[in-house]
Amino acid sequence: MTDRLSLFDTTLRDGQQTQGVGFSAEDKRRIAESLDRLGVDYIEGGWPGANPTDSAFFAAPPKLKRATLTAFGMTKRAGRSAANDEVLAEVVNAGTPAVCLVGKTHVYHVKHALGISRDDNLANIRESLARLRALGREALFDAEHFFDGFAADPDYAMACLDAAIEGGAAWVVLCDTNGGAMPAAAARVVERVCARFGGGRVGIHAHDDTGQAVALSLAAVEAGARQVQGTLNGLGERCGNANLVSIIPTLMLKAPYRDIVHTGVNVEGLRSLPEISRMLDEVLNRQPNRHAPYVGAAAFAHKAGLHASAIVKDPTTYEHVPPEVVGNERVIPMSNQAGKANLLRRLREAGIEAEREDRRLAKLLALVKTREEQGFAYDSAQASFEMLAREAFGQSRRYFDVERFRVTVERRHDPRMGAQVVSEAVVVVNVDGERMISASESLDPVTKADQGPVNALVRALKRDLGKYQDYIDDMVLTDFKVRILTGGAEAVTRVLIEHRDGAGARWSTVGVSPNIVDASMQALLDAIAWKLTRDGAPLRQLQPGE
Repeated sequence: MTDRLSLFDTTLRDGQQTQGVGFSAEDKRRIAESLDRLGVDYIEGGWPGANPTDSAFFAAPPKLKRATLTAFGMTKRAGRSAANDEVLAEVVNAGTPAVCLVGKTHVYHVKHALGISRDDNLANIRESLARLRALGREALFDAEHFFDGFAADPDYAMACLDAAIEGGAAWVVLCDTNGGAMPAAAARVVERVCARFGGGRVGIHAHDDTGQAVALSLAAVEAGARQVQGTLNGLGERCGNANLVSIIPTLMLKAPYRDIVHTGVNVEGLRSLPEISRMLDEVLNRQPNRHAPYVGAAAFAHKAGLHASAIVKDPTTYEHVPPEVVGNERVIPMSNQAGKANLLRRLREAGIEAEREDRRLAKLLALVKTREEQGFAYDSAQASFEMLAREAFGQSRRYFDVERFRVTVERRHDPRMGAQVVSEAVVVVNVDGERMISASESLDPVTKADQGPVNALVRALKRDLGKYQDYIDDMVLTDFKVRILTGGAEAVTRVLIEHRDGAGARWSTVGVSPNIVDASMQALLDAIAWKLTRDGAPLRQLQPGE
């Protein structure tokens, strides 16, 4: 029989404290709805009254189906009653069914930060939690700097938890506020707290300043804690918080956790983790971490030939869990370290059948290695590899021809914007014998800011592809990387481009040239060709003489 473990997400508050992160109220609603579908138990929406965004969020909160929306605040201040403290009132007036209040548990902070007596602090905790319970709210107490406070004065730190429980707290959450606690030492403290109150009332809230927030959270679960707090992708102040995207699958799939606890996340929720992780990155307009545990694009990528050979024989050899369980997939990238095992598997994934003795394999492998010596990177551009393989196996598909393209850059004066550098691209495409000329500028349609020559080229190329237009309308360029491979007058540029489409597919392509625009065009043409091939677009009509 396993215990129920509660998942408490603090992305909307702790995550917003990340340097460079600023959620809008609508961002918060979108994230909250995704967390609700995932199956977390509590969603901490922020601190009502602390800023206009949080106030707007609580004024029109999302309609959650499973999770409990929670407001965050602090215990009442000394010299005021819990009913007359205006800061506490803002939190109460948010009307959420649960409220988490933070309070001091370290004697140093009580004396020097609050400037009050130990007994006054205990009274503040007790009376604040009692106020919430009297109003029918579920009350949680976030014990700030608990592990440091326990090390300094264990009796007083425990007395703070006693005061919270006496006031009616359903949970006392032990916070490693500065992220400096060690997992084994923290686990011994958690054991003592659980022995006093029962693990069903004890939570853990770890910060990642030593890179051990996930480990500390799991150690606390083994020690008896039955609530874990954290954020999506480990977002948070300084080095971040415990990463729920790593914690959730570990709890569900790994011993001993799967044998002692269960969560509200079901099998479908577990498979949705990559999607939810990427959703947060899209909200933040940042590139997902390809190497993130469980959910990263490279989390199950096997590059070395020796590893790949073993993977073909037994997929469990180098994988700690099956990738599909967590909504991910196995990747055998092509690179100059590849062997035939990599090649055969990648060809099968692309729908190209080949036997191990096929002479074309050796030629393709040699071609891949030669092109990587020139600067191509097929381990990071799976779609370009597929296009290369189809050509080597006589399965290349021509949809249209780019007869020519031109990109110009000029500096101009705009009365409103001042001096601007603007790029213009012109592309001439031939589809079934019909020549189409498309042009586009690099200015953003809304902000009118310059987005560079490659964006102008993308817009021009995608503006009119005749019968293929419907196939590419949902393509969105999500990442663009440039690297100068050699210096001096003969510099070579590598461009890596990532796209996604309305079906949720993501694919990457590569181009290499001394000219960045030419390299970009190579990658763009591969990206479109891959999309058309995958979606079964009709081939172009052969022209006379072909």
